[in-house]
Amino acid sequence: MDRGNAHPPVTYGGMKHLTADTLAWCAFVIASVILAAQPVQWLVQSWLSPAYGSYGYIYVLLILGLAGMSLLSGRPKEAGSQAPAIFLLLLAALIRFLGQVLAINIFSALALALDVFALVGLLQLNRRPFSLSPFWVAALFLFSLPTEIVLQRTLGFPLQMVSAEVSCTMLGAVFSNVICDGVRITLDQKDILVDLPCSGASGLLLSLAFVVTQNAVMRPRWPIGGLSLLAVIGCATLGNSLRISLLAIGLANDLDVMAEPWHSLIGIVTLGLTVAPFALFYRPLSRNARKGRPRPKPFILPNPIKALAGVACLIGSFAIVSLKANPLDVSGRVQTPNLPTQIQGFLGQKVPLTAMEARYFEAYGGQAQKAQFGPLGLNVVSTRAPLRHLHAPEVCLRGLGYRVRFLGTRYGGVPSAYYQASGPDGDKWLVAVSYVSQGGQVTPSVGEAIWRWLNGSGGTWSSVQRITPWTLDTALRAQLDAAAIAALDIHTTEGTDI
Repeated sequence: MDRGNAHPPVTYGGMKHLTADTLAWCAFVIASVILAAQPVQWLVQSWLSPAYGSYGYIYVLLILGLAGMSLLSGRPKEAGSQAPAIFLLLLAALIRFLGQVLAINIFSALALALDVFALVGLLQLNRRPFSLSPFWVAALFLFSLPTEIVLQRTLGFPLQMVSAEVSCTMLGAVFSNVICDGVRITLDQKDILVDLPCSGASGLLLSLAFVVTQNAVMRPRWPIGGLSLLAVIGCATLGNSLRISLLAIGLANDLDVMAEPWHSLIGIVTLGLTVAPFALFYRPLSRNARKGRPRPKPFILPNPIKALAGVACLIGSFAIVSLKANPLDVSGRVQTPNLPTQIQGFLGQKVPLTAMEARYFEAYGGQAQKAQFGPLGLNVVSTRAPLRHLHAPEVCLRGLGYRVRFLGTRYGGVPSAYYQASGPDGDKWLVAVSYVSQGGQVTPSVGEAIWRWLNGSGGTWSSVQRITPWTLDTALRAQLDAAAIAALDIHTTEGTDI
């Protein structure tokens, strides 16, 4: 036998090496699936539940379409490093840990964006002929979350104020008889209110999503990509203010611009004007076009380290999902208003909370009271954690199967927001809501209530909802509403109905 021509057992060694590497990656994949299971379930539920009113699945389909185009464009041009993907999976586990402990679903769902970032790298979509930016694809995934609700609740009031201020400037350049007072605009002695739906949150998110998609495909330099976001925020603010100005001009001229299709048509036109500059002129130099700078050599983790990290991540994933929630935004003891025993001669009948409501307030504090006074239903939710407990009526009503239409806000008497709720069996109700602080502040906007709370207006905030049949006599409804407000000792203000 010629031992000089013998070869080492590369096949056996190669198979051993491949098996260790495969097992390590399997551990990472299983750990990621375990950590992502609950956030994915919650995310899908936010698409299906009418309470959220989210169309986030559209962005997921867009990402899948872009990924498919990248995969079909050809093989990767070069190998990539494994370390960033593993690091991102570990970082996602940390965020998932915080979301689990704090019991904040959307926080846990943020970790899914890191999973998307890691998947783009593992599939090497950033190194194929049709390349995608892992960062901007992950940023695009964030729009699949119920971001609009979060934006309206946390920054809705500042957006209202900015939109009203810019709209006043626009109208003042054309008309001389414009009066501006916070979110209220008076044009030709007619009041126009920049309420929460007019804050521009929806248009801002759509404009941002458009530019983020462009960045995912064009892969601009970091400074250019960041500046593009600042630019589109400015354009979206101007576009929303233009929309409000056009609506104000229409209302001042007795045109029913709030009816369809005119209301939506004005919104679509102004949104088109917002993104038009980016669609026509935004052509940043792609990273793929920059040559001459050699890429660093891909870093490959040694198999023992990779295996240990995979096992640790797998064990950690089981530990994380088993942790008991300890949310920080639990409401402490609240000073609840005493519901009256009768209103306008109608004796109050307490309405018990549903089992789901009782469990929710038991877990997160706060208190809810329900009572029926003849045709008037009175619901009061009191809390020291408005971000957790206070919602606009359409959120809960849509979740119960009602179709909800926002009717506007009135500052005459006590500031209140009004909604029409249509039940599954065709019954219709008028819902009025005001948000009242322990210190006596009253606002019709949940966004303003939360903003004031975030800025130090602590104490107890209460949501006061008055629900009456749509066909109830207008005079009787006004008497019941006024009596309920007086019984709860809510101070009224003078103003004009909007």
